Amino acid sequence: MWAPPCVLTVAGSDSGGGAGIQADLKTMLALGTHGMSVITAVTAQNSLGVRGFWELPVEAVRAQFRAVVDDIGVRAVKTGMLASPELVATVADLLGTVDVPVVVDPVGVSKHGDALLAPEALEVVRARLLPTATLVTPNLAEVAQLTGVRVEAEADLPAAAEALLALGPRWVLVKGGHLPGDAVDLLTDGTETHWLRAPRHDNRHTHGTGCTLASAVAARLAHGDPLPEAVAAAKEYVTGAIRAGFPLGAGIGPVHHGHLDVRARRD
Repeated sequence: MWAPPCVLTVAGSDSGGGAGIQADLKTMLALGTHGMSVITAVTAQNSLGVRGFWELPVEAVRAQFRAVVDDIGVRAVKTGMLASPELVATVADLLGTVDVPVVVDPVGVSKHGDALLAPEALEVVRARLLPTATLVTPNLAEVAQLTGVRVEAEADLPAAAEALLALGPRWVLVKGGHLPGDAVDLLTDGTETHWLRAPRHDNRHTHGTGCTLASAVAARLAHGDPLPEAVAAAKEYVTGAIRAGFPLGAGIGPVHHGHLDVRARRD
């Protein structure tokens, strides 16, 4: 009997439903995979920001991972909010036990500027987590956190990618969404380079874009796409989700993870 490919997200929970585990699972479902989760932290957040977060014990994270992987198996893994040095190190060790694509979204701050990674965890991310990554997907603030390289213009993206590749991932996607003009990203493994562009939509409801993109890449990799094709398909999906983003609460609303289904019903 047919079953969809299984994708695992290792990340924090977003009580508002727009990012984190919730965004990951919605994305995985929308792209035809079975999403599974290892929750690393619980956040209290809404459209206005993060009110607080609480890490889960290392033992709970390890037990969730082993329970899923040892019984069900997995075709790709995506990581998000890992919060502490101990959790980063634990997840890095666990990722070393599976031979599947790993997409690392090095979550450092929320959409509202709230810190989601302890400063002392940065070196563990550099030394332990990034070398496990098939692809790392930082935004410009996370690039600066990890490498010290500050991207002010599109011309700065290659230097940022080079600095990240030196930390050990196989591929880097530097997301230039905060630059002026079209939304341009740079994908490279140091030899092969792809520039991905999309029109910028006049929509402030963009909560969850980073989580959604990384999860979409993991879903496409689980289907067997080569990495550049997986990233291109994920960017197209996220661009549509941003275009369909909707207001929620008094602040920044989420992207619309179900926009493909909505469009199909309208058609």
